[in-house]
This record gives sequence, structure tokens and C-alpha cells, in this order.
Amino acid sequence: MAVTHFLAIFTSDKTGPKWREWYGLSPAEQVRRDEAGLNAIAAWEAAHRDSIVYGGGALGPTKRIDDSGAVTDVVNLLTVFLVVRADSPEAACRLLEHHPHITHFVCDGVEVMPVLGGEAAERAEDG
Repeated sequence: MAVTHFLAIFTSDKTGPKWREWYGLSPAEQVRRDEAGLNAIAAWEAAHRDSIVYGGGALGPTKRIDDSGAVTDVVNLLTVFLVVRADSPEAACRLLEHHPHITHFVCDGVEVMPVLGGEAAERAEDG
């Protein structure tokens, strides 16, 4: 079976220039950009509905447990995720190239990886 489902994880450096710009905006401008961005996401999702396997969502504060059982708060680049259907990893990347999370919000990239085998891939096939 060919891999056709890809996990897309939008990344954002919370100390980077996009966040610095965001925090420099007035509250009113942040609201305006949020509204425009959410409208753009809805339009993107409507235009690509056949390629979306799972709509995913925003990722919140992260905890990490290590092999000793210690739980800590961590900051990473992971911001938003979704699962898409495409013919290849490159096609999945191109599908996400101008996604509103990058063009309207503070994400600075998307990491794309195949969903390989197992129950998740089977559920995606049924989706």
C-alpha cells in the first residue's frame, strides 16, 4: 500500500521575529489579524476539503516525561497539526505551501511526515 497520508506539523519559533512582530501589534490589530486569519483558514479548508484526512488543531503547552519519570514543562516549535492526503511528501508540502497559519499567523514552517501503518493509517484510509 502506497503512503498517501501525511502528518503536517506547523512550527513557530516563539522567540523569533514573527512572534516579536505579533507582540508589537496593538490588541485591536491582533484581533483584526486573528479574524482575517481564521477566515483564510476556513477558505483554505473549503478549497482543500478532499485532501484533509483529519483537521487536527492547535497544540497547547507541552509537558515532557523522560525515561526516569521526571515531568517537566518544555517549549518547542510545535504549534498546529493536521493530516492530509497527497500523492507524495513533496505534494503534501506544496499543498501546505501558502497555508494561512504561515501567511496570516506566526508559523514559520511545516514539517511533513508520512503516517506509516498501524491503526492510525487504517483510520485515515477510512476517513
